[in-house]
Amino acid sequence: MSTDFERSDNEHRPPLGATRPATAAPLIVTPTFVSRVDDTPRGERPQDAGASKSRHGHEVHFPNWRPGALALEGDPNLAFEHWDEYWRKVHGPKFAWDEPGSSSQRVLRYDQVHRIASGPSSLFPPPYRAMVGDDGQLPADPEKHVPPLRRPRWDGFAYIAYADEDDIRKTLGQEKFDQRIVADEQVAFRTVTREITREYIIVPSARHRDPVSVVRIHMRAPGLSREEFQHRLLGEHAALVLDQPATRDLVRRYAQLHNIGSTQKDPEGSRIDAVSVFSFASLNDAEDYLVSSDHRAIDASEKALQGEGSEWWTAINYSVINRLENEVATWQLPQQP
Repeated sequence: MSTDFERSDNEHRPPLGATRPATAAPLIVTPTFVSRVDDTPRGERPQDAGASKSRHGHEVHFPNWRPGALALEGDPNLAFEHWDEYWRKVHGPKFAWDEPGSSSQRVLRYDQVHRIASGPSSLFPPPYRAMVGDDGQLPADPEKHVPPLRRPRWDGFAYIAYADEDDIRKTLGQEKFDQRIVADEQVAFRTVTREITREYIIVPSARHRDPVSVVRIHMRAPGLSREEFQHRLLGEHAALVLDQPATRDLVRRYAQLHNIGSTQKDPEGSRIDAVSVFSFASLNDAEDYLVSSDHRAIDASEKALQGEGSEWWTAINYSVINRLENEVATWQLPQQP
């Protein structure tokens, strides 16, 4: 007899058919940013209490000293691959599985958004140019010219949508989520945020299955209140984005997630004032958009609003749960704060 773990994921996955009609009312999203479990020293990346568990269920307090003790993967050479596979193929189905006495039915959408190092980021944006000297030739000693890796703060995020805040409490308050899903997070992640945001869809997706996203994490500039920053981001900035021909040609979906609270004491995630998610049909389309003259105007507008700690990066989208019909825009010019 097969076990639950061995049975097909499709056998347990909640229905993928739409169960909620399109609505112009903004949904509530918990953008759950994560950093992967690895052997990075604690001084270089924060680590939640109880996270980075050993095979005996205890926190590995100094994973750079004892990487072999990590439950997910003890070989640092395999750590990233094992983590990326685990998040998508093991943790996602666990979240979606309705064990006896639990239900994920209040989750309207759950996408995993995995950052990819080969995609553009604010720390290594396109265009990418050949490494040549004054003579126009490539270096004969490339081993001496390898650029250092500049890693963004986060390795991805879970895009989880609900109809309202009460649905968040009713879902996460269940024993399955409060205990077993959190325990699984402590195996796979060093840090997990869980902010509460209001989702404004500015460019609706036609299919809900756009494969590539550019995720922009916004920290407001000094002197701006969160309310003023969000008002300007959704008002003048969104209007500028929509006005660019490259947006109409290349962007498949554009949403802003405005921070309105948190489900936990969360010093990392609480610093995030908003998140913008631009989705594309391909990685090439994303790069074409980022090198366009239209995007230079968008980037300048964004930089005028945000401050230190902001970052952006590219990710692959994986759909785990989708109970939504085709999207409609929920964006409108907000009232003055």
